[in-house]
Amino acid sequence: MPSIFMRFPGGRTKALTLSYDDGVEQDVRLIEIMKAYGLRGTFNINSGQFSPEGTTGPVGNVGHRRMTMNDSVKLHKDSGMEIACHGVTHPFLDQLPVNLCLQEVTQDRKNLEEIYGCMVRGLAYPFGTTSDSVCTTLKQCGIAYARTVESTHKFDLPEDWLRLPATCHHTDPELMNLAKTFVEDRRDWGPKMFYLWGHSYEFEDNDNWYIIEDFAKYIGNREDIWYATNIEIYDYTAAYKQLIFSMNGKTVFNPTNTTLYLKSSNGLFCVEPGETIQI
Repeated sequence: MPSIFMRFPGGRTKALTLSYDDGVEQDVRLIEIMKAYGLRGTFNINSGQFSPEGTTGPVGNVGHRRMTMNDSVKLHKDSGMEIACHGVTHPFLDQLPVNLCLQEVTQDRKNLEEIYGCMVRGLAYPFGTTSDSVCTTLKQCGIAYARTVESTHKFDLPEDWLRLPATCHHTDPELMNLAKTFVEDRRDWGPKMFYLWGHSYEFEDNDNWYIIEDFAKYIGNREDIWYATNIEIYDYTAAYKQLIFSMNGKTVFNPTNTTLYLKSSNGLFCVEPGETIQI
């Protein structure tokens, strides 16, 4: 029986994604840095917490100030980044009665879809808290994945996408060591994902923009890394799990509409939508 491993688009073994919360004014500079080095990710926005229209002031030194709706649309909508939920009012979802949790998430999703003109299927837990009941509610709301604030210091794909941990927060003292380990890892078996999260206002508050700049410069623009949003990695992984294999593992059918890659003992293979191949 051949060994078989999932590969990301282009046959890559590695994926990198970022996740930043609250839709604050420092997202302007963060997105500039991300674009400069080919990084992509997800911005988790509270649809009921925008600053009033007409709010003005310098982007720098404003602390935790959310953008106006119009400014956020101008920045985030066509940035190539994903828009995801963060609760209408940023509540502790695990402390809400089920009906109010359901309302908080469904209304946030509805608002964001109308504001940004895209489908919204992801979420970052406000304050990082969740429960079995919240996860059940998210499924009912059509949420595909939800990010916690847990740091693993690992690059494993999650077993439970509704309790999605991160590799680390950007202030983690091990950030650059983890980045180096990720970049230099040449093991050719299971896929690896580096997941970084935080709040862009923290760079302003702590005067440490160099952290994300150094990270992006080191890890960005590499041919062997797939730079993707949270939902793109989720969707690709979900599609791969739908591949149908014969009992001897040599025939593969792709019933999805996604071009998928896999590695077996016999080499790297690409399976187009609707295609059946021998490996």
